[in-house]
Amino acid sequence: MTERNHAPAQRHHRHHWRRDLVELAALFCAVAVADGIANLVAHGPHGPVLLIASAVALLVTTAFHTWWARRHNSHAPPPSTAPSDPAPGAGPASSAPESATATPALWRMRTTVRDEPGSLAAICSALARHRVDILTLQTHPLPEGGTVDEFLLRSPHELPSSDLSRAVAGAGGRSTWIERADAHDLVDTPARVLGLATRTALDAAELPLALRQLLGRCTIHSIPATTLSGRPNAGADAPVEGVLEATVMRLRDPSGGAITIERPYLPFTPTEFARARALVELDARLGPRVPRSQDVLTLPEGNEITVRRADGSDLAAARAMHDRCSERTLGLRYHGPVSDADRYLGHLLSPRFGRTLAATTASGKLVALGHLLWDGDETEIALLIEDDWQRRGIGSELLGRLIAMAAETGCDSVYAVTQASNTGMVAAMRGLGLPLDYQIEEGTLVITARLDATPAVSGRAYELPRAQQPYGQQHPR
Repeated sequence: MTERNHAPAQRHHRHHWRRDLVELAALFCAVAVADGIANLVAHGPHGPVLLIASAVALLVTTAFHTWWARRHNSHAPPPSTAPSDPAPGAGPASSAPESATATPALWRMRTTVRDEPGSLAAICSALARHRVDILTLQTHPLPEGGTVDEFLLRSPHELPSSDLSRAVAGAGGRSTWIERADAHDLVDTPARVLGLATRTALDAAELPLALRQLLGRCTIHSIPATTLSGRPNAGADAPVEGVLEATVMRLRDPSGGAITIERPYLPFTPTEFARARALVELDARLGPRVPRSQDVLTLPEGNEITVRRADGSDLAAARAMHDRCSERTLGLRYHGPVSDADRYLGHLLSPRFGRTLAATTASGKLVALGHLLWDGDETEIALLIEDDWQRRGIGSELLGRLIAMAAETGCDSVYAVTQASNTGMVAAMRGLGLPLDYQIEEGTLVITARLDATPAVSGRAYELPRAQQPYGQQHPR
């Protein structure tokens, strides 16, 4: 290895001396020519004319060289983007073409194909011609014939979705739907379904979120069996086996009423309907349940309170707290007749409509409730604190935990409905350290907090399973 590398070094050394000798000879010649021209201009009869002629010739030569260089470069082929071969023993090239370093795009695609031999092969061949890699494939048989094939694709970053759709349509695909995917979609489908089932088994409030992750971008409404006035609720009479109607499915809610799932942009398949019904049946068999984790906190004045999840079993304690609250406190919370406050509690404490945190004293008395309520595609946050326990830091503690729970479920923002005179709620929202928007609607103050920053609150948030998106609910205000 040493002798092989030494010979080229010697040849390069000799070539270096020859180049120096040529440059030295050219320098002597240039000096001799310059001296001769100087003597001719200074002592010759036509020196000035010769000097002017030399200047004109130099300008013409320069102009011709510039024109030729521009003409040559304008017709030159573009430089090659392929990296040159590295020298033996050299490392990888320091730079690469953009197409080679750009991250491939991930797509989720669905298309309906004929139930015939070769139909799927035609789709796969069309994708292969565009250098598209199929990462996962699921088939959803249709009762009227044919199948809905769901792909997770990895394509070159410069390939637009319209080209993918045209390629699939040319191969026989119908009703093609495509959207961007992310790393979460790389999880194996059976593993993802088992994870959702585990979350549902641990917490009844996870059922709507699990359905949302199972079915993708959709809106979920929980419809209670009766209204606040006790009358039967329209749309709450779903049969036990459920109903599937193209882009809408209705399932019986184990806690009473019905769960309606809507996805206008993409019809549900019988396979998706069966999976959703299986999750609901699991929830029904396990019955009511809520995580029993709790934190004991010491207030600045030295009193200890316990913060935990609340559910329907806290209904009697919540009504007793209502009786101890003033009309002003109840009016700031429910924005309506104080006499109707007790009727809201059954819905607010139900896990179908969101999350509820309770603050209790060392003796077990309930003194505060914090609600995170699903409102369609938005999320409302609300607090109710007994008069004697206000302005002691309980509201800020509950609010910070509710904000953390909202972020874990994928909410982009939360809003609170209050009045400008409720300075405690306004101060607690400002203490979150989040961007806030204020809006007055019919004399009511709506404060919206954008969850694009970490809440600047003290205390530890509950460790709940993560979800990607909020789901829609109907609930009393």
